[in-house]
Amino acid sequence: MCLAVPAKIKSIDKKEALVDFGGVQKKISLGILDGVKIGDYVLVHAGFAIGKVKKAEAEDTLKALDELKEVSKYESA
Repeated sequence: MCLAVPAKIKSIDKKEALVDFGGVQKKISLGILDGVKIGDYVLVHAGFAIGKVKKAEAEDTLKALDELKEVSKYESA
């Protein structure tokens, strides 16, 4: 199964970007995606930005992932 997670672009340096996944920051490649700027949300898979998403859509997805994280805490206890 493949999973792409939305992240907000914090900075750009040529074909690399620093992105934020709800508090976790990581450098990713912009090598296969053009036309993004600081503040945009992108889908990240395997260290690559593979698509641009709307802010509301990204925030909804990140909220759902946080909720799943909370549920899994209780199930593993």
